[in-house]
Amino acid sequence: MEYVVALADERHFTRAAELAGISQSGLSSAIRGLEQELGTALFDRTTRRVEPTAAGFALLPHARALLEEAARAREAVMRVGPAISGSLRVGAEQCLGLVDVSALLSTFHQRHPGVATEFAQAGSHELVGAVREGELDVAFVATDRHLGALRHTFLGGEPLVLVVPPDHRLARRATLRWEMLDGADFVDFSETWGVRTMNDDLLATHGVHRRVRCSVNDVHTLLDLVTRGLGVAIVPAHVARKPQAATLVTRELPGAAQPSWSVSAICPLAPAADAASALLLELLGETPTCEDEPRTDETCMDAPREDAPRDIAPALEQGVPVTA
Repeated sequence: MEYVVALADERHFTRAAELAGISQSGLSSAIRGLEQELGTALFDRTTRRVEPTAAGFALLPHARALLEEAARAREAVMRVGPAISGSLRVGAEQCLGLVDVSALLSTFHQRHPGVATEFAQAGSHELVGAVREGELDVAFVATDRHLGALRHTFLGGEPLVLVVPPDHRLARRATLRWEMLDGADFVDFSETWGVRTMNDDLLATHGVHRRVRCSVNDVHTLLDLVTRGLGVAIVPAHVARKPQAATLVTRELPGAAQPSWSVSAICPLAPAADAASALLLELLGETPTCEDEPRTDETCMDAPREDAPRDIAPALEQGVPVTA
């Protein structure tokens, strides 16, 4: 069933085989065998693309459900065993707002000190790739692209807003029209960030041609550049509420239907760290978001340091604040 899900999501035998960790010929043989067993074709194959048939689409939700149930069964068995050990590799995009990753990792380490926890910070698209390649066990991302073959849990969403310097021409506008943004200078995140893809698609849809003068990998740098007049920016609403944005003017984007930026937790369908991943995600309900109470920049992982330890366990044991 994992092969069916991978091929349905990727619509390409080579990419699906890479995702499933099998050779292309092995994947093709497995799919043909299942089709013979069921007595019907599950996929229409062309030289350029693979599309599920009506039977394939009918099977797909059941295939996903079986994989989810199998993963839950593995997790249940592993939880009743002895104290878990091993490693857990976690990744997150910076300043997700809806989840305090630093607090989450700290709580996890306190409860499961036998697990060596590693953390990596990167853009959402890079993190999705790392999970798909087996380089991360869990990642917190702000994108819904290429998640079909991964287990993903929606954590929440919020609208995108425009932030501009107080002396910018758009600051004097109570409401905006898309054409007002045409030709504007922008500060935006790098192309590996989920919000950058959203911004590119959103503006292109409305015919807005912009100049991205500055491309950054840090929330505070983006806000600083906007404050200094280097451009305007479209950001998730919680970023506009940060202290560093206090002097900026926030405007809703045009239209009644505001674009929604969302955050999800993702992991492989059959993660290498089954029990550890499940236990980490179970703590989400106990862990505050970055906006539940006043927090330092470090606790929300807003200020990455090049010298931050990748394995956070030694730092936590010494009581050192962790950033990544």
